[in-house]
Amino acid sequence: MIEVSLVDFIISAVEGTDGISYTRGTERGYPDLELSGPALGGGHHAIDIKTARRGFTSSGKPTGRTNSRITLYTGNTYFKYPHLKWPGTFRPFDEYKTHLDVLVIYTLNEQAAWRADDLEIIVQEPWRIASKQRSSTTREYIGAVESIEDLRTGVGEFPDAQSFYKYWRAFQFKVSAQVSKQLDRLVAQQTEELARLREAAGLSDEGNASV
Repeated sequence: MIEVSLVDFIISAVEGTDGISYTRGTERGYPDLELSGPALGGGHHAIDIKTARRGFTSSGKPTGRTNSRITLYTGNTYFKYPHLKWPGTFRPFDEYKTHLDVLVIYTLNEQAAWRADDLEIIVQEPWRIASKQRSSTTREYIGAVESIEDLRTGVGEFPDAQSFYKYWRAFQFKVSAQVSKQLDRLVAQQTEELARLREAAGLSDEGNASV
């Protein structure tokens, strides 16, 4: 609910700004919100919303960390193969000029109807808050650092974006049968498209040569 409300809030601000258009993402797709337009310098920009509970010890003292590691990307699909347009995405990952994460850190209050207290919003580029750990032991997700202060200041485990992409693109993610089938289909589609483009270019060249 927090994520949906925050997307609604950003959209309400965008709708009052000239030169920006938006497209809302799907529940399990990437990103949650896509922005584009001349006011942003052109191109497409990805915004993803993340929520995380503050961690507490068994005695109720804050740990200064998130209760669980935030997921930044799905590592074995659109992130691993950024030149392909995966299901649930608007376009290939590499076509985005920027990627931003909007983090909502909250304290769970089970006694209140609203459940979430002390909301803190942090905006960071994903690579700046990335860890070298997955966010799940069973799923192929790239995880963020857990220190809330590090999330605030953008101090992750990589010195720059290049190091982040090099590490995680080389990571040996598991590929399920379903993902493998999707990959084969997307590669085949891309190969067919390239063949059509080459054929069209060849016809064009032949036409120019005959003039």
